[in-house]
Amino acid sequence: MEATTDKYVAAIDQGTTSSRCIIFNHDGAIVAVDQREHRQIFPKPGWVEHDATEIWSKVQAVVAGAVAKAGLRPEQLSALGITNQRETTVLWDRATGKPVHNAVVWQDTRTAALCKELGGEIGQDRFRDITGLPLASYFSGPKAVWLLDNVPGLRRRAENGEIAFGTIDSWLIWNLTGGIDGGVHVTDVTNASRTLLMNLETLQWDQAILDAMNLPAAILPEIKSSSEVYGTAVGQLGGVPVASALGDQQSAIFGQTCFGVGEAKNTYGTGSFLLLNTGNRPVASKNGLITTVGYQLGGQQPVYCLEGSIAITGALVQWFRDQLGIIKSADEIETLAASVSDNGGAYIVPAFSGLYAPYWRSDARGVVTGLTRYVTKAHLARAVLEATSWQTREVVDAMYEDSGVRITALKVDGGMTVNNLLMQHQADVIGVPVIRPVVAETTCLGAAYAAGLATGVWQDLEELKAHWKRDTEWTPRMGAEEREREYGNWRRAVERSFGWEQDAPAADA
Repeated sequence: MEATTDKYVAAIDQGTTSSRCIIFNHDGAIVAVDQREHRQIFPKPGWVEHDATEIWSKVQAVVAGAVAKAGLRPEQLSALGITNQRETTVLWDRATGKPVHNAVVWQDTRTAALCKELGGEIGQDRFRDITGLPLASYFSGPKAVWLLDNVPGLRRRAENGEIAFGTIDSWLIWNLTGGIDGGVHVTDVTNASRTLLMNLETLQWDQAILDAMNLPAAILPEIKSSSEVYGTAVGQLGGVPVASALGDQQSAIFGQTCFGVGEAKNTYGTGSFLLLNTGNRPVASKNGLITTVGYQLGGQQPVYCLEGSIAITGALVQWFRDQLGIIKSADEIETLAASVSDNGGAYIVPAFSGLYAPYWRSDARGVVTGLTRYVTKAHLARAVLEATSWQTREVVDAMYEDSGVRITALKVDGGMTVNNLLMQHQADVIGVPVIRPVVAETTCLGAAYAAGLATGVWQDLEELKAHWKRDTEWTPRMGAEEREREYGNWRRAVERSFGWEQDAPAADA
């Protein structure tokens, strides 16, 4: 394409299974995309790792690819934003720039026993008042503790200031801005709020928690807002301001322009994450949700969210495809599921690594229940899709209990939203319209918007809201009686997943 005087912003989306770079123009439209997958490493049951060096090389490749496809020179980019898989933890040597171990991924459950030990007599809620989070293997702080305790000599090096800790945003920003040659060691409030180490009120690392976990402060990045210039890129993007960082789910709520209290979005990826904007005050959850920072623009007040984190949604379709071999490609599941009118009485609860919101049960494991001779692979395909809708319904109910806010519509994004059968079922079981925007890549868009706001590409939130456009809307068709009967069956299926893993701590959040 012919480059114009238009302003362009690049966004890196470093996700659980792949890295992408998308370049947007001033209208928020996609100009170019490049994407590459990286390896999933499973050393033991429940352990999930990534090679952080491989991730950095894939990120460099997709940035180069997107810039080339757009027909742009790097200096034509006004800003670069970053959004990332959250909680995944990297420790690296400040002098060599090399990771000291594979990254420990958010899905990894190796810290379950450590979290139980840290909870002591108080249990999962020990740090919840300060961090908004339950003590769970999901979060980054205990993953860093595990690495310090299990990589020989690492704790001593960390205490000497030789080691840097980061979630993936920190790792990328450090490398983008020079690495061992002057790289900036920062994170943003959204990623920091997922570590179990940040005070939600002060937006700073909490020394009492660091002491309790025996984590040296010397390894931690500086916490910044989500939208400001952290530094300038070197190398292939030399001179481009690195101007935003947002955890992927917070980036999606920003890209969906859910700037008002009570606005909500659900992102359907490997897992699914439903966020509700609760404004400038954190709302504590009594119903298994977590309180998180939604975003902070420069020196403005932070915006908080309630979040329902669901571990396995899209990953269940991958399991159905790759482990069972019932379908050959993910999109086949819709055709197969649509060949029957219901699930035949079968339910699949995908507690592959325990259950996240609203249960926080690391002792749960996946179950298939309600089987009879009548059930076919088509009914199972339908049960796979419905598992995503029902898990989302549980989170919507918990959000209402906590906040008193009833959502009037649910904005959706992510790969699974192309599945019309799933989106219709989702509208049916939550009883409100489900709305997909024209630009479904809202995670990347949010990072681009935040970077563009920091560098003057866009002036304010109202300008961003004007770009949001509706693509498709699904309205509920299911009757209330059928909805509640089916929901009751789902809840019974969930209860059958509890207590399977005897060694895992079972506690209510």
